[in-house]
Amino acid sequence: MSTPLPVRLAAYGATTGAAALAWATLVEPRAFALRRYALPLLPRGSRPLRVLQISDIHMVPGQRAKQQWIRSLTALEPDLVVNTGDNLSHMDAVPAALEAMAPLLERPGVFVLGSNDYYAPTLKNPARYLTRDYAAAPLGRTTLPTGELRAGMTDRGWVDLDNARTTVAMEAGRIDLVGVDDPHIARDDYASVSAPADPDAALTIGVLHAPYQRVLDAMTADGAGLLLAGHTHGGQLCVPGFGAIVTNCDLDRGRAKGVSRWWPGAGSGQQQPSDAAWLHVSAGLGASRFAPVRFACRPEATLMTLTASGDPR
Repeated sequence: MSTPLPVRLAAYGATTGAAALAWATLVEPRAFALRRYALPLLPRGSRPLRVLQISDIHMVPGQRAKQQWIRSLTALEPDLVVNTGDNLSHMDAVPAALEAMAPLLERPGVFVLGSNDYYAPTLKNPARYLTRDYAAAPLGRTTLPTGELRAGMTDRGWVDLDNARTTVAMEAGRIDLVGVDDPHIARDDYASVSAPADPDAALTIGVLHAPYQRVLDAMTADGAGLLLAGHTHGGQLCVPGFGAIVTNCDLDRGRAKGVSRWWPGAGSGQQQPSDAAWLHVSAGLGASRFAPVRFACRPEATLMTLTASGDPR
């Protein structure tokens, strides 16, 4: 006697679900990818500038494969490293995170912090992932050794861009950078560092952890030509052919990861101007240790080669 169709369908569904869960927990979170983009942002005649962005490492002690992969990125010989936050996912993870970044700390770099550099992750109901409540930062969270992490980077020469500005001299010209502390937990104060982009600079780069529209709008209104952010994990659990389900901020799903354009009012549907900024949102390299899964959204770092354009900023 043949097995009834409902039973066969149930067995197939269970097998498929088990395979997807195994992939999402055991395979894809370790399938690190390097994304590459070429962006025409520098004045005519400029030499290319290689910018490496790392984000959302969410380090846990013992994650040696992740540590080694991050260390290997120094072979790319970036001119500038930008770390967009959420380096930690454990109270004791600072030494492991700094060890992973050690070779990159030998190069010029800047960073901003994310909520998971301040507060330890907490166990959440997985069903909340599909709701707006998932993005809310719970009250009463355990604080992480943020000072140790910050000192570990600044002592090696990286610049803290949390509500701050800096300038770096590159062969491509002077690069101005402006950043904010994490908008996701309302630590951003862009007004305190706001200034029009200097026309004598080759480029102004805006740096933030969570790409909230209020900050993206303000930075581009000031003339930033490139915006770098993380936080979204690219959606983390994506649907093949559909993409991210949520972004955990007010950015639209279509910009959950990768390169797009942004301008003041982009989120409200205003028409794109010819001088719209470039926005890159990193899908990041990790996830909370309480939800160490990824599906159709590989962990990543990004190397952006900034090239000369015909319309210098």
